[in-house]
Amino acid sequence: MTHHTPSETPQQRVQRSLERQGLMRHLGAELLRVVDGECVITLPFSDKASQQQGAFHGGAVGALADIAGGYAALTVAPEGMEVVSVEYKINFLAACQGGELCATGRVVKAGKRIIITSAEVSHIADDGTSTLCAVMQQTVMPVPKTY
Repeated sequence: MTHHTPSETPQQRVQRSLERQGLMRHLGAELLRVVDGECVITLPFSDKASQQQGAFHGGAVGALADIAGGYAALTVAPEGMEVVSVEYKINFLAACQGGELCATGRVVKAGKRIIITSAEVSHIADDGTSTLCAVMQQTVMPVPKTY
């Protein structure tokens, strides 16, 4: 069951919202794929997303997981609504540098008042090797658009 208008795909709905996100624009995040209940976003390594030892900063990893889960939730939220994170819990599994991060957010359960999501963040090295570097669980709430 989809909640978006037939003229607007989930990808278009999420892309329009992502373009208004200053932080994600600043870090260079890109929308890779969106379907109902799932969103994949990538983030290239740069000094904007690094910490003092040259790896991806945990804040950047957390922000990417938060965005992927939140946008998965947006695909099932009613038309005319946006979503905001109420909370998330993240486990960092590996420090990674170079390459890019790829976060996949998925809806676990969509209720009337809250949406539960999960996200996995993998590091894709320059040689194509993939390493799971973080997992997240999130609570999201649909809210009326204010723009």
